[in-house]
Amino acid sequence: MIAYFLSDLHLGAPYFEDSRSAEARVVSFLDSIKEEADALFLLGDVLDYWYEYRYVVPRGFVRFFGKLAELADRGVKIVWFIGNHDIWIFDYLPTELGIEVVDGYKVFDLDGHKFLMTHGDGIGKLKPSFKLLRKLFRNKFCQFLFSGIHPRWTVPFAYNWSRHSRKCELPKDEDADRMMKNITDFSLGYMREHPDVEYFIYGHLHLFERVELADKATMVVLGEWIKRCSYARWDGKNLTLHQLEQK
Repeated sequence: MIAYFLSDLHLGAPYFEDSRSAEARVVSFLDSIKEEADALFLLGDVLDYWYEYRYVVPRGFVRFFGKLAELADRGVKIVWFIGNHDIWIFDYLPTELGIEVVDGYKVFDLDGHKFLMTHGDGIGKLKPSFKLLRKLFRNKFCQFLFSGIHPRWTVPFAYNWSRHSRKCELPKDEDADRMMKNITDFSLGYMREHPDVEYFIYGHLHLFERVELADKATMVVLGEWIKRCSYARWDGKNLTLHQLEQK
């Protein structure tokens, strides 16, 4: 099996100089792997903002969604892990694109090797403010109230929030250390209960790291597609890390 792992594309983010070019770069990459890919794992924050309405499709991402649909139609297994920016995926994208949506973490068996994957925002000790936001954003009643507000107000509000919260592509050093500790502690703890898991794959941190854990397990943080354009590739035996060559 050939599998690819990407996270934190943040398509549509207001801090891209050219949002259309950012989308085209991702689409071009997906097109380049369509002949060999058996599986594509998107580990969260694929979209910088998405709120799914029952009868209305939000504007944008047509080329990206079209490429995902093409891959799915070719038989590529696509799994989308919900992040902290693309929380509100409900029925439309899974139905239209034929993808599996996961909220939280899940273990997959690839060629006899166990991979635990998740976005990573809900792991470990969280800041109280962030923990509260996660709870509010996932609350069904709050989602119902939010859906009643016209998109002309909610969409600009969401993008302004994103612009304020992400002024650069990397977290502060102290936040990066804290988040790395969170996922490392979680991985080591999970290994004690499930020693058969060999790979732990995370997004969220916007760091591009590979860490060899005890007992021959490997932890990978996938980076981002704001500037770095990084990803991982599984060829059936080895997991390798790559960055897209910038033109």
